Amino acid sequence: MPSKSVSPVGWYVGSYLLRFIELNDPGNDDPQQEFLTWENTVIVQADNLDHAYDKIVALAAFETESYRGGPEGVPVRWVFEGMTELLPIYEELADGAEIMWAEHEPTRLEHLRQRVFSRNELIRPSVDDTEPSPSG
Repeated sequence: MPSKSVSPVGWYVGSYLLRFIELNDPGNDDPQQEFLTWENTVIVQADNLDHAYDKIVALAAFETESYRGGPEGVPVRWVFEGMTELLPIYEELADGAEIMWAEHEPTRLEHLRQRVFSRNELIRPSVDDTEPSPSG
């Protein structure tokens, strides 16, 4: 029986968390400080979960170069905080293929319905291009 931790098609999906900092801000290491964060989800071709993990961490490292942001040219960068998800993909990549899932604890119906969004909430105009992006 094949292992559930190995993708039969050689693809894995993983998510990682980045936080945005101004390099000269003294609160960058304060656990109570709030930060803009992005959770990026990518797919990688890999031999196993370990290989996929290493590839995704390497991809995330490309997003952490310092640069000057905003009109004042403040030194900033995205900090890699770590992986949040790593799963094998079990189906060939194609239109409609399932690539990710999550199992949740039993939850009251009213709370389930608070987690979903309407079409209009999901499909809205793009965010202003002035927002910081992890690719600079």
